[in-house]
Amino acid sequence: MHETLNVLQAFVAGVLLGTMFFGGLWWTVQKGISCKRPAIWFLGSLFFRTSIATAGFYLVCVGHWERLPVCLVGFVIARLIVTRCTRQTDRPTCLAQEASHAPYSR
Repeated sequence: MHETLNVLQAFVAGVLLGTMFFGGLWWTVQKGISCKRPAIWFLGSLFFRTSIATAGFYLVCVGHWERLPVCLVGFVIARLIVTRCTRQTDRPTCLAQEASHAPYSR
C-alpha cells in the first residue's frame, strides 16, 4: 500500500512537472514572438524550465530509481494534455495568412 502511494505520487509529480514545462513552453512562444529580444526570452525560459524539471525529477526519484519511469510517463501524458488544450484550430496562424498571399509559380 505504501509503495503504491509512492508510485502514485511520482506519477502526479510527473504530470505537474510536465504541465509546468510544456505550459511554460507554450506561454514562452506566445510572449516571445512579440518581444524585442526573443533570444534572451527563449533561452531564459529554456534554462528555467529545464532546471525546474530536472530538480523535480531528482527530488521525486532520490534513492528510488523505480519512481523515475512512472514520473516520466506522467511528464509525457502532461505533454499530450497541454498540446491538446493549447491547440488553436479555429483561427489561422500568421504563416498561413502569409502563405495564402504568395505568388503562384511553376
